[in-house]
Amino acid sequence: MTLKAARQRQKALRDANRRAKRPERDDVARVALFWLIRRAIEKGQEAELEKFQEKIVSMLVDQGFDERESDLVFDDLVGKYRVDDRPFRRKLHLLHPDGAPEDE
Repeated sequence: MTLKAARQRQKALRDANRRAKRPERDDVARVALFWLIRRAIEKGQEAELEKFQEKIVSMLVDQGFDERESDLVFDDLVGKYRVDDRPFRRKLHLLHPDGAPEDE
């Protein structure tokens, strides 16, 4: 398969997934992380959340990311999720596949 054919195949697959409103792996991971962090916060499981952060940061460092920067990103997420119960933008292209309604 040529590079051009592979790109066309990937685009067709992405378009079909978009029409089917099929979430990608990153969409599921983002929501799962939010749910896990919020649940730990709401249940007062700060120690468990810290252990989780240590493990995630360690895994990121194993991939080559900077430890301090990874910790900062995780801390930022926890801070954001602590105060915002809907931290994700709505997917308007999924809610209104034929375009935004007239009154928005």
